[in-house]
Amino acid sequence: MLDRAGLAEFLRRRRESLQPEDVGLPRGQRRRTTGLRREEVAALCHISADYYSRLERERGPHPSEQMIASLAQGLHLSLDERDHLFRLAGHNPPARGTLSEHVGPGLLRIFDRLTDTPAEIVTELGETLRQTPLGIALTGDTGGYTGPARSIGYRWFTDPAVRARYHPEDHVLHSRVFVSGLRKLVTLRGPESRAAQLRDLLLARNEEFRGFWNEHEIGVHYDGVKRYVHPEVGALEVTCQTLLDPDQSHMLLVYTAVPGSESHEKLRLLSVLGPEHGLARG
Repeated sequence: MLDRAGLAEFLRRRRESLQPEDVGLPRGQRRRTTGLRREEVAALCHISADYYSRLERERGPHPSEQMIASLAQGLHLSLDERDHLFRLAGHNPPARGTLSEHVGPGLLRIFDRLTDTPAEIVTELGETLRQTPLGIALTGDTGGYTGPARSIGYRWFTDPAVRARYHPEDHVLHSRVFVSGLRKLVTLRGPESRAAQLRDLLLARNEEFRGFWNEHEIGVHYDGVKRYVHPEVGALEVTCQTLLDPDQSHMLLVYTAVPGSESHEKLRLLSVLGPEHGLARG
């Protein structure tokens, strides 16, 4: 059952314990509030300030599971805190591990500081959970897909437009990396896993995928450099660094270019142009 008093108190305490810099917000010079303001939390959680205020005042409708998940993510809760919040709201907590899309607070704290860097947080299947504005400008808006198309590997073999963002000479390597990685996940997660479901879909729908799958390659990786062909600024070479959250297999991917290089200057140009110049999906 919904514990309105417990929910309100927990939300209030968590809000007051967070500082603006903890969630990537500027502090400002006239801040008197202890922790975050209610409207700041509402913005982080993508809900109205009025709705959030009513929750803290023990009012309003019974929050849905989707709403509680947004609150947990916006407040940078740990998995234990997230599960507690779900129970206070009268819901069963979602699954943990590789099925969870709740980004851990440690990974989020790093991500929130990458305001001038192309970066994204993805699942082990290459499903985008977060993108920085410059990340969207570089690789396109990849966070709005649904179903199997959320996986970059699935889109690679089923949507020809996806490949336009990548240097043609690297297409075969991308295919080998995606198939090799999926084979590893199918073995690791088992025949009933989402990885196995993606494999079955691609085997049924794409001849190219079937050919690479039958090669039985494992451990194919990039050399650290990725080459993009951006519709606005042209060819870029960036280095991709990866930080792994081992508890949930989420990866933070950070893209950088060699200072002084042509690609570095193009990234600076993209930061000026803004994410709207990368909105075509990747």
